[in-house]
Amino acid sequence: MPFTLIPTAIPDVLLLEPKVFSDDRGYFFESYNARDFRESTGIEVEFVQDNHSLSEKGVLRGLHYQIHHPQGKLLRAVQGSVFDVVVDLRKSSPSFGRWAGVLLSADNRRQLWVPPGFAHGFLALSDTAEMLYKTTDYWYPEHERSLLWKDPAVGIAWPLDGEPRLAAKDAAAKLLSGAELFD
Repeated sequence: MPFTLIPTAIPDVLLLEPKVFSDDRGYFFESYNARDFRESTGIEVEFVQDNHSLSEKGVLRGLHYQIHHPQGKLLRAVQGSVFDVVVDLRKSSPSFGRWAGVLLSADNRRQLWVPPGFAHGFLALSDTAEMLYKTTDYWYPEHERSLLWKDPAVGIAWPLDGEPRLAAKDAAAKLLSGAELFD
């Protein structure tokens, strides 16, 4: 297996640690292999879009989700580090309203699988952080929603002193109690 599966606080959310081949020239690893992903996780998906973002330290992006056309995401940091967070928005799930957070960095090379039905966001911890992620559906801005990053009912323990830098849509995001949810 080209990676190790590491459990998170929410069973459907998976952390993948790749097998890295290093020597005095540098390193090599497969960042994605559809067959190995399917055989190791039991998840069969088709990724249709790749996204790349750059954020400065203290920028918090999210917590985003699409109420129609929900997206599964496979994320990794290719430069710097982020605290990556998901919140389960599936009303029928035993982990509804719970969150899980992991450190993704260029150094640890870990990837996070976020299934459809979750809000997702991250906080840039390094001076700059670049994220690459694959999605299982396209971006539809008319269906995008944001869950408030500091909702006390969710209680995310962000590693942050003070307030993050937010986009206007994230500053105006909804609380879980008023958010559109998945069945």
